Amino acid sequence: MIERIIIIDNVDPVCFYGVNNCNMQLIKNLFPKLRLAARGSVIKVIGDDKETSEFEAKIKELEAYCVKFNKLSEDVILDIVKGEQPKELKMDDVIIYGINGKPISGRTPNQQRLVETFIKNDLTFALGPAGTGKTYVAIALAVRALKNKEVRKIILSRPAVEAGEKLGFLPGDMKDKIDPYLQPLYDALEDMIPAIKLKEYMETKVIQIAPLAFMRGRTLNDAVIVLDEAQNTTTHQIKMFLTRLGMNAKMIITGDTSQIDLPRSTQSGLVQALRILDGVDGIGKVEFGKKDIVRHHLVQRIVEAYERYDNSLKELKADNNSADTSSQSIDNN
Repeated sequence: MIERIIIIDNVDPVCFYGVNNCNMQLIKNLFPKLRLAARGSVIKVIGDDKETSEFEAKIKELEAYCVKFNKLSEDVILDIVKGEQPKELKMDDVIIYGINGKPISGRTPNQQRLVETFIKNDLTFALGPAGTGKTYVAIALAVRALKNKEVRKIILSRPAVEAGEKLGFLPGDMKDKIDPYLQPLYDALEDMIPAIKLKEYMETKVIQIAPLAFMRGRTLNDAVIVLDEAQNTTTHQIKMFLTRLGMNAKMIITGDTSQIDLPRSTQSGLVQALRILDGVDGIGKVEFGKKDIVRHHLVQRIVEAYERYDNSLKELKADNNSADTSSQSIDNN
């Protein structure tokens, strides 16, 4: 009789063991000759050398399945223990499987283009209106790279710029003050990574979420770095951020140039960067449009209505300028 200790540290124990430990109970029933005890990420097994070795191999297969699909059902456990291939959901465009096995994929042609552009380039710009899934797909790509061990960490950042409101002095420590600006990033992560595992990643700084100002002086290696709402960066800020890119790292910058919340006198760093970096090798760009909006159907109509309004203002301004020019010409004559 020997004792083996098996660590399942790549997966959320709640997902692996099942509700009320139902998965673990099934595993115990399938290995009746072994004595098993599970606590947290540690499984202790006592029994014959050959059987405990086979048990460990099956546990690692189950762990790998659970990591990939974020779920583990009784049918899958039975298939793997019996040596059969589990019936997996075959979807070529799946980026990752989120909470409860929800497939997260490129839902529009441009979302799929973002996936392809990210693979081919170390720096990718994703541009377009609200609701097109730019940030969500970018974070899904970062999570996939982390799961596949292509990188060691994910760094998510946003400029702390208020959208037309003055929030004043927020209470609490530094984290409490900046969290409201970064909440959309937390929301996306919570869709993709089980809560316990996400908490662990945050505590060990495998996943870091920080305002843009905290990036200065850093060199970001072995990471996927996502800058969200980049239209609200200044020219100095975005240059600083772009030059943080380290070895074995990829960067995605998302933004909507129609929603700039900077003071009128301040130029958007994103707009300037797009002009300066146009045509540089290794940089990709994906432009999203109204047809890519995947929120409530009214969002697309709202974006279209505002576009019509902006266009009418431009036409009115152009007509006024033309009239002023004609008036000056008559006066000169």
